[in-house]
Amino acid sequence: MIDWRFLCYFPFFEELEEADLREISSMFITRTYEKGRTVFLEGEKGDELYMIKSGVINIYRIDEAREIILAIFGDGDFFGEMAVLENEQVRSASAKTMEKSVLYALKRQDFMSLLNRNPNISMKILKTTLDRLRKANELITNLTILDARTRVIRMLLRLAGQHGTQRKDGILINLKLTHQQMADMTGTVRETVTKILLELQDEKLIHIEKKKIMIGSIEKLEQVIFGD
Repeated sequence: MIDWRFLCYFPFFEELEEADLREISSMFITRTYEKGRTVFLEGEKGDELYMIKSGVINIYRIDEAREIILAIFGDGDFFGEMAVLENEQVRSASAKTMEKSVLYALKRQDFMSLLNRNPNISMKILKTTLDRLRKANELITNLTILDARTRVIRMLLRLAGQHGTQRKDGILINLKLTHQQMADMTGTVRETVTKILLELQDEKLIHIEKKKIMIGSIEKLEQVIFGD
């Protein structure tokens, strides 16, 4: 059982009463993973959905012996739903921790029971899942048609939207990513990412704060790739 109040942070549970949340909380299993541990692998049968209490999860695929990062999820996010929504389906990607993480796991049979009793939750999860599929397809398409600088800037904008915190001097991306990880997110090499980040710093569009990237102005960064 988990603390039912944690479920209130998820939009698809916001309409449920306390009694329902308490019942649902009893279905979850707490799992703790150290940094760099695998949660599941692409091709494995999936029978659990996960919610992130704390930590950071990297969703990736292996393409020609190279890791391609599709998404990064943090506190309050959920993942692993695609294989669970369809019976006997396998994982379409792999998941591993980028730091020590505490996850709440929900078995498929409990998840489906929850959806059957609460149709509104089904619609909200489906909407989120479809949005993720669209973004993943867009990401893969961009790897083939956009130049490296544009891909890196789009990655920074995406991370700012998902993991950014507003500060007085800009938006801080609350992730400590290596240049190799950013290369894996943009389909390029570490040296190219380093060069582009240095250029963006010289142009006063970003700066590094305790190994995290600060974007001074989202609008100015967008203008670089979209124009005025």
